Amino acid sequence: MRRIIQGVAIAAMLVAAYAAVPRHADLRAFDPAEMARLETAMWRDYYDKRYAALFYHLYESTRTQFGFSPLRSLHIALSAAEAAKAFQPTRSAHLELDWWQARREAVGPRDYGLTIARVTAMTYGKSPDDAGIRQFGIARAEAMAVRDARGAIITDADWVAIEA
Repeated sequence: MRRIIQGVAIAAMLVAAYAAVPRHADLRAFDPAEMARLETAMWRDYYDKRYAALFYHLYESTRTQFGFSPLRSLHIALSAAEAAKAFQPTRSAHLELDWWQARREAVGPRDYGLTIARVTAMTYGKSPDDAGIRQFGIARAEAMAVRDARGAIITDADWVAIEA
């Protein structure tokens, strides 16, 4: 009986260590295609108000794409899902990100795409003049415009186009 208890205790310590030991997380080291799949899934979850699925995809992205520990990924995913749920119904200009506000004020995707590019450049320590970053920001804004235009009648084919 004592060996069983010791075995269970050791197993519990190993699981706890695996879950809690910090990893070398890197926000710049991700697979672009897999991140596109996850981000598209998160968009769908957000717009469909599927917060449990959003939490799961947030957790998956922090674990598999950025390398956070399971425990840290859990914390990040819970915080981000809660923030998304709180943010979704807001309309106050001073509380929202500039590009979200511009999008809600019918500014064209090419314009708010440049704001997305500037935020991305700052996040990843790149030049805001980088052509790839600018292209990403505009493409992301255009994908958001597709989603907004389709609204409640969005189809799986639309989501495939957005992911691409």
